[in-house]
Amino acid sequence: MNTPNYVYGPVPSRRLGLSLGVSPIPKKTCNYSCVYCQLGRTDHMTNTRQRFFPVADLLAEAQAVIESGTVFDVITIVGEGEPTLYLELGVLIKGLKRLTDKPVAVITNGALLYEKDVQAALMEADFVLPTLDASDEGMFKRINRPHGALDFSRVLEGLREFSRRYEGQLWIEIMLVKGMNDNEAELLALKALLDTMRYDRLYLNTVVRPPAESGVEAVDGAVMRRAVELLSGLPIDLLESEGFYSGIEDHGAAVLSIIKRHPMNQFEIEAFLVKRGAEAAEVAHIMEGLRRNPAVDVVDYKGYETFRMK
Repeated sequence: MNTPNYVYGPVPSRRLGLSLGVSPIPKKTCNYSCVYCQLGRTDHMTNTRQRFFPVADLLAEAQAVIESGTVFDVITIVGEGEPTLYLELGVLIKGLKRLTDKPVAVITNGALLYEKDVQAALMEADFVLPTLDASDEGMFKRINRPHGALDFSRVLEGLREFSRRYEGQLWIEIMLVKGMNDNEAELLALKALLDTMRYDRLYLNTVVRPPAESGVEAVDGAVMRRAVELLSGLPIDLLESEGFYSGIEDHGAAVLSIIKRHPMNQFEIEAFLVKRGAEAAEVAHIMEGLRRNPAVDVVDYKGYETFRMK
């Protein structure tokens, strides 16, 4: 099977199970540059929806992976930036649903939900997972660092409107960052906003993988417990996930295909390779190759190495 360009995984998702990913946008193309982003800083900041790749190519690759017998629980449109920037998102979702009876999810920052075309496209998805990290314009700019064309009040109203119209499963996520949106006043302000929306689940997350900016840290356990109490949310770190998977035969190429979209730490890579049958010497050789690879960013974070593409 050829190395995928648009389809990857399945990768473990603590919310959705084994997720077969579809990336409809170029690397690090987004309308946010969040301080906590595990992919690093946004290289291509845009708020203009575009037809980055032919939708037929994305669907053909997804069909090939599905027909190969790959086991997965859900198809997730997310990739390496903001998927709602893809102009043919609605066509892509409908096409994927014709290929499989498994649910289709879209993970989005929610910034463009004020656009009627974006809302219409997402109505076709079974799950939509938007983000809400801030309760006002100041915190919005501090954490999410949005494109200059984006206004928090407009983004918020888009999420509100979509939450009332959407008939699928709406799962909102809040990323809690130490010293930013984790204090009592900010949590209460977020609760007030959430009370104006209809959603099925609220997930609370914090910084686990190396963030885009230094000094960005996870909240401690006491803060997370307080957030759970105030917001009636579910902390993502309590969920379990399956291991990583790739249909690519070459072990080293399989690792590269995953970390292109989903950073992995040294222990995850080693476990992934062992599960695939790699011998200890080969695992060591691949790990050393990753450290020497100029296209791979090796981040020393919390005492261990995490690997992601530059």
